Amino acid sequence: MIGHRKPTHPGEVLREDVIIPLGLTVTEAAKMLGVARNTLSSLLNCNVSLSPEMAVRISKATRTTPESWLYMQVKLDLWNAEQRSAKVQEFEMAIAV
Repeated sequence: MIGHRKPTHPGEVLREDVIIPLGLTVTEAAKMLGVARNTLSSLLNCNVSLSPEMAVRISKATRTTPESWLYMQVKLDLWNAEQRSAKVQEFEMAIAV
């Protein structure tokens, strides 16, 4: 199990820890990242998942790693999957000697 608290969406982290403190508008930030304004807006509003391509763009702009941004998304995706987890039966594993 990943954890009890829902992980933070990477778009929220980008918005709260980067865009707002730098005093950037969504339009300015989108231009700097080389993406459409509505694309960035959807991410910042947590309406879409972070793509590997966007993680690379953000990492270059923030001098961080794309893995750090993708890890946030993976943690959130796994948490969401566990919340709607279907009941499954465990595999019977034969032990080879």
